[in-house]
Amino acid sequence: MKYTLTVTDVADEEIRKSILAPLVAYNESQAGPSQGRPLVIQVKDNADSIIGGLWGYTGYGWLFTQLLVVPAGLRGQGVGTKLMQLAENESMARGCHGAWLDTFEFQARAFYERIGYVCFGEIPNYPTGFSRFFMKKEFGGSAH
Repeated sequence: MKYTLTVTDVADEEIRKSILAPLVAYNESQAGPSQGRPLVIQVKDNADSIIGGLWGYTGYGWLFTQLLVVPAGLRGQGVGTKLMQLAENESMARGCHGAWLDTFEFQARAFYERIGYVCFGEIPNYPTGFSRFFMKKEFGGSAH
């Protein structure tokens, strides 16, 4: 089989889909369908503008929180906890048994630990001078 390799910094969604399709097919042949579904919770201001929220998805029995943003003016008021509770409740309704995410050292590790997440991995110096933490929470109280 002949092939070429091309390097680019253009994030073309069609290219992503072409790369993803055979990976999804292989994964499904090994583990079955992921039952993947987006999970999005919006925080809106009085003008109905989106000012924060949670962006993630559920699949293979897990919630993955990709983005969590609480506007600076709302921090410390329980908004982050409410967002995570809503996402976790929805993911459990979808049949999930746990949740995972990643966060930088300068972000919210302590917040996630307060709501029951435990660190299961770390990349030091990502970015330089800081660590990136991978955290999970197993629903039902056990964290392995």
